Amino acid sequence: MHIRKFTDRAEAGQALAHILNFYTNKRDAVVLALPRGGVPVGYEIARQLNLPLDVWLVRKLGVPGHEEVAMGAIGYGGVRYLNSDLISKLGITSEQIEEVTKKEDIELKRRSRLYRGDRPLPELKGKTVILVDDGLATGATMLAAIKSLSQAETAHVVIAIPVGAKSTCLELEQLVDDFACIMTPDPFYGVGRWYVNFEPTSDEDVQALLKSASQPAVQERKTAL
Repeated sequence: MHIRKFTDRAEAGQALAHILNFYTNKRDAVVLALPRGGVPVGYEIARQLNLPLDVWLVRKLGVPGHEEVAMGAIGYGGVRYLNSDLISKLGITSEQIEEVTKKEDIELKRRSRLYRGDRPLPELKGKTVILVDDGLATGATMLAAIKSLSQAETAHVVIAIPVGAKSTCLELEQLVDDFACIMTPDPFYGVGRWYVNFEPTSDEDVQALLKSASQPAVQERKTAL
């Protein structure tokens, strides 16, 4: 078991790729990274396994006044996951939920335009999808991603994360076909605690990695022709 901090997200992705080597060169597999922090991790996995990389957009719904705490998340297709227990415990109103949802939906659409432009969503019917993030705390965004993928008629869904809270990992593992996680430290302390460099991933970083990931596929198609 991994017992030290990851240097950065790239190293974490490289370590995950070793665990996922069964999927190397699988023609029906695709890596979908959750922006922004999941993209550097997913890039390394896709590069080492020779798989296409794309993004699957979700947005955390933060608790009003404590936005770092997730009360839920939204994803493609109008999907929304809500942590009803937390919402009830904190007395969050439906009006507050709708206000946060509206704000995050605007940001989701902005990022979609920025990262995808006119490019359509990937065709996922019958595919093996490897969902990647840089870690799991509450799991809200990953739950929204899984929920939104349920509409895509995928063949298999795999979650791949470097580090996660043990209880969250146990919950999500039951919802997918395969689950890869390098470590589940206890106490957890948060995702960033397990990286030496956990600087925010920028929009420009995401765009650059997606562009770089698309190049080998283009060259391969030209060679095949």
